[in-house]
Amino acid sequence: MKKITLCAALIMVAAGVFAQADSAVATTGRIFKPFKVDVSAGFGLPLGGNGSKGGGLFAVEPKYAIMDKFAIGLRLEIAALARVTDPNADVAGDAQANGSYLLTGDYFFSNQKFRPFIGAGGGVYTIAVAPISSSTGNEDVLTGTKSGFMIRGGFETGHFRFGIEYNIVGQTEFSANNDYIGFKVGGFFGGGRK
Repeated sequence: MKKITLCAALIMVAAGVFAQADSAVATTGRIFKPFKVDVSAGFGLPLGGNGSKGGGLFAVEPKYAIMDKFAIGLRLEIAALARVTDPNADVAGDAQANGSYLLTGDYFFSNQKFRPFIGAGGGVYTIAVAPISSSTGNEDVLTGTKSGFMIRGGFETGHFRFGIEYNIVGQTEFSANNDYIGFKVGGFFGGGRK
């Protein structure tokens, strides 16, 4: 609950700062409004394991465009994933929930209606893993925090956004590989042409 309150406070402060900056650049002849909030959902595919199953993810990302072709943001994401390591082993897999808080940057290749982009980000991933044993069912939930980063690509058109993200989290003492790929669709509020 404290993390959610802190994130909400950060978003409100960022919105105030971005609104002031928006009024300062209103006369620069920009094509797009600088402040927007991306909202997306999709499918997460964990890497590692012989029969990775995947799961759902949801993200909110407030952003500010420093210039029309480059935006910075704060990505808040939750991904619920399942992974099968070896169905014949004592520990057959795990159920995992990842929360991430990343500072991001996106570069857009075009100022037209169709806008392909690439991006990257870095920050903190919180990881909760519940190992699933083939003999006894679920084991105790293990939790931890790890720094990591993300690279992505995709496109925007109108207020629609599609992206593929590779989250590089690495190993923890209780989970061999926490990396995952996210396939996301969504939209954004704000932004768009002036």
